Amino acid sequence: MTDERTPKVVEPTLFELSSPGRVGVTFPEPDVPRAKLPESLLRAELPLPELSEVDVIRHYMRLSRFNYSVDGGFYPLGSCTMKYNPKINEDMARLPGFAFTHPLQPIETVQGNLALMYTLQQWLKEISGFAAVTLQPAAGAHGELTGVLMMRAYHHARGDTKRTKMLIPDSAHGTNPASSGMIGLQIVQIPSDRRGNVDLAALKAACDETVVGLMLTNPNTLGLFDEHIEEVIQIVHDCGGLVYGDGANLNALLGIVRPGDLGFDVMHFNLHKTFSTPHGGGGPGSGPVGAAAHLADFLPSPIVGIVEEGDDETPPLYGFIEPKQSIGRVKAFHGHFGMMVRAFTYIAMHGADGLRAVAENAVLNANYLLARLRHAYHIPYDRICMHEFVAEGKVEGSDVRALDISKRLMDYGFHPPTNYFPLIVHEALMIEPTETESKQTLDAFADALIRIAEEAKTQPELLKSAPHKTPFGRMDEVKAARDLVLCCWLPEEKGS
Repeated sequence: MTDERTPKVVEPTLFELSSPGRVGVTFPEPDVPRAKLPESLLRAELPLPELSEVDVIRHYMRLSRFNYSVDGGFYPLGSCTMKYNPKINEDMARLPGFAFTHPLQPIETVQGNLALMYTLQQWLKEISGFAAVTLQPAAGAHGELTGVLMMRAYHHARGDTKRTKMLIPDSAHGTNPASSGMIGLQIVQIPSDRRGNVDLAALKAACDETVVGLMLTNPNTLGLFDEHIEEVIQIVHDCGGLVYGDGANLNALLGIVRPGDLGFDVMHFNLHKTFSTPHGGGGPGSGPVGAAAHLADFLPSPIVGIVEEGDDETPPLYGFIEPKQSIGRVKAFHGHFGMMVRAFTYIAMHGADGLRAVAENAVLNANYLLARLRHAYHIPYDRICMHEFVAEGKVEGSDVRALDISKRLMDYGFHPPTNYFPLIVHEALMIEPTETESKQTLDAFADALIRIAEEAKTQPELLKSAPHKTPFGRMDEVKAARDLVLCCWLPEEKGS
């Protein structure tokens, strides 16, 4: 489904490449008697493609070149923290002692794995300022759901069952209201003030004895650190509510401020954002949750702990412990262990000073881009940002939109930034450079956006019909959503 003005690239499917009699794998003769498969497992006609190994490899290699990856280029997606994934992380996750163990093994045989998990819990506690951490949740949104369940369980354990409302700022991540809504809570939106902070008057008006808590992203999705963060937290605590910290933007805070010290009660970590485990591709993810002391007993069960203390000659024995008022298990086994290994490696390689440098450079890069682009694009909340900022994707004197600007960026070889989020900014372009990009990359990206702003004034149709240099032109995204094609190939019907 391409635009009529753009030639369509047709990539043959494996079925179309098929040639009768070709074989990709030849199995050796079995050394056991052959057995027939039950008829119930067989289909009368199963037209599988017949290909050689080289046919298959070349097909998927061609397809892979259509993909954009963080190993191949700059990913300025705001709110996603698409930093480079160091390859040492991958090497460590593939060590046989990590890759070939199983969660049902006796704990005596996986002490190295458990020691790594325990140490990662301790490090995340130290980084965030929380009293306890679980590694169990499978992703950031799963961590949110876990934290919200803990908040409700805390209130119910105290006999306070009238709390049914979750307060969520309009600058929050979209998963926040979804996580609260999944457990039946009423969502109350809190507006931002003119500087992009939580509106204190609106927050005070919404706080009463029915509030479970506030889900707060800080820095928020505008890339701004709330200037009244301690007052915001105190207002919620004063009405008996709890404050959930969306840790998706922790990359801006590492080694500088700890959310637990600010008064947050519970928070999830996105290991793929802050600690460089792979991002996207269907997973697996990892969304550990940290909790203050008064919520530690409600964490999912089990958590890795020391079950027998060691001495000078004997190491401690690691095992699993169950929090006293746990909300129960939220994930099969103990979470995505491979992601834990990668995050552990990243933290160990950086150390305390290195993690602080990560945050400082992420903030520096974002503010450098902001300074270069503010004369070409309107910045609705124009103050010093943290790790990201939001510009309006429109140019004075032109009717181009954020989508047009993003499509044109592809012609310059850049992946577009996040579009149309947060919703409180009209035609939003949300840009996050991360700390891993060089000044040369940032300058090239800024130069492209500045040139596009000029093109919007002089050649707007160039943007509206972009991209022009990609394998596929502009897609009809509405038709793609409404008229799904879920099968890549269907055999032609006889007579067609």
